[in-house]
Amino acid sequence: MSMQPVLDLTISAAPQVYDWLRDAILRGELAPGSRLSEGEIGKQIGVSRQPVREAFIRLTSEGLAEVRPQRGTFISRISLSAVLSARLIREAVESDLIRMVCDRADDALLARLDREIEMQRAAIDRDDIEEFVRLDDRFHFLLASAAEQEGVWSVLEGLKSHMNRLRHITARAFDARRLTDQHAAIVEGLRQRDADAAEQAMRLHLRELLADLPEVASSRPELFTK
Repeated sequence: MSMQPVLDLTISAAPQVYDWLRDAILRGELAPGSRLSEGEIGKQIGVSRQPVREAFIRLTSEGLAEVRPQRGTFISRISLSAVLSARLIREAVESDLIRMVCDRADDALLARLDREIEMQRAAIDRDDIEEFVRLDDRFHFLLASAAEQEGVWSVLEGLKSHMNRLRHITARAFDARRLTDQHAAIVEGLRQRDADAAEQAMRLHLRELLADLPEVASSRPELFTK
């Protein structure tokens, strides 16, 4: 991996190794099917095998890694069923959240959301896909926060790891400007205090994945599993 974690030696290493590896998996730096070696990773970052082993166990429990008997630990392929389930849950939850936000969307919030969209477009212009995906997540978190439902967003984060992996692929493969235009439509619904329009824009936005998924899965079948 190109990036190396800066470990805080005053706290447990295992959670830090886990966070580093999980981030690399979600960003696609560790590709599906890649083999993970406790010894090699431990040597690379200067820790013993034990914290690396603990990180592997957590990744396996999340479905991001898998143990193959007699062969080792490997990065799991992206689960299409997990992606579709997470998308369905997100649509149900975030459609309700946006209606809640519509009742409290003041000028300060609208201005903040407009700035976020400007930053997303700037990231796309720089071809900085990782930054765009980070800003995309922050946009949705800001909406959950505006609804005073940060805890709900935390629950969603725990459900959408496979979806996040796919987002990094589709953001590179397709025109991410469509997504920023959809964000702008959501904000316009809020600006007009039109809860129905804001909800419809959110639903259309979260269904965008359904349009991209078949092409991505057929062009890169080695990355996916049912």
